[in-house]
Amino acid sequence: DVQLVESGGGSVQAGGSLRLSCAASGLDIHSYCMTWFRQAPGKEREEIARIGTFAGPTYAASVRGRFTISKETAKNTLYLQMDSLNADDTGMYYCAAAARSGLGCGEYLNWGQGTQVTVS
Repeated sequence: DVQLVESGGGSVQAGGSLRLSCAASGLDIHSYCMTWFRQAPGKEREEIARIGTFAGPTYAASVRGRFTISKETAKNTLYLQMDSLNADDTGMYYCAAAARSGLGCGEYLNWGQGTQVTVS
């Protein structure tokens, strides 16, 4: 079975940094679209970064220039480096996997449980 396990969340002051990890088993992350989502209290879930399409990594405008998505194939692990955090970055962060579909990504069928990020 596929399992995605996020870690690395926590509480930080504005301007600080966190590095989130998503350890995958049951699938090879190199063969899939791997994406970070987040959901703030009272807000809809939003896609913030993806990697694994035939294009390069992409980012939501709200995090572009501050967040960096990457993967370490040997460890089958996805990362999200988050710098210059602000209060608007507070939320639950999830990683998800989708099969490639054309030049993009199909439906996200595999999700982690999430890791909480709180910026004060």
